[in-house]
Amino acid sequence: MNRIERAFADSKAFIAYVTAGDPTLAATGEFIVAMAEAGADIIEIGIPFSDPVAEGPVIQEANIRALQGHTTVPKVLELVREVRQQTQVPLVLLTYLNPVFNYGITDFFKACRQAGVDGIIIPDMPFEERRDCAAAAAQYGIAIISMIAPTSASRCAAISAVGEGFLYIVSSLGVTGVRSRITTDLAGEIQEIRKYTRVPCAIGFGIGTPEQAARIATYADGVIVGSAIVKLIARYGARATPHLTAFVREMKAAVTAGNGSGI
Repeated sequence: MNRIERAFADSKAFIAYVTAGDPTLAATGEFIVAMAEAGADIIEIGIPFSDPVAEGPVIQEANIRALQGHTTVPKVLELVREVRQQTQVPLVLLTYLNPVFNYGITDFFKACRQAGVDGIIIPDMPFEERRDCAAAAAQYGIAIISMIAPTSASRCAAISAVGEGFLYIVSSLGVTGVRSRITTDLAGEIQEIRKYTRVPCAIGFGIGTPEQAARIATYADGVIVGSAIVKLIARYGARATPHLTAFVREMKAAVTAGNGSGI
């Protein structure tokens, strides 16, 4: 059983996102370790990119701050290597295709393995074009986390069938960002996915409150929160650690409270 599998083994998972290098790489490392200690079951680390098409304004601005601080792919991988010496929490990179191609597909996944990365999310990689990345990821034991959006109905079976680690279920149309209401029939969507796979389903995009997290945890295997965390970092900067710790504890408690039998 690998680290991602263990995260879902006994309970619903709370998955936290941070942008590497916002406000500094040293601060990001501190945030990751603190959130893991506070109860985050998996942590996504965003590699800053100039055109993060899946991200709303909050994470776009975090990308800009990180890039202004000269955060690069090699520096992010070094950060992962350092963090891995302090925690065994599963670490999943979120990046776009351009940085992977620029680094070199095989070399990128080899470097991920050496650093201690467990999985990767590539939002702008079309499902039909995943072959090269999937082959390199498999060679080095890195799970490719597939995304299923509300518009993916016609490809749900195909995407679900090759799911690794967990499936990232996009709650709503549009980009990332906290939403006051989520109207998608997510329970029904997960029920449909369950026809094709037993890979855990984690829901992200728009979740920012304990109430939302608890409700979603009644039918999903995991809850993903990004923008709400990035907002705290934007507000408090390098001094965000105690605020992140309190937030993660609250959200993890909510996910645990909503830990129903699922679908």
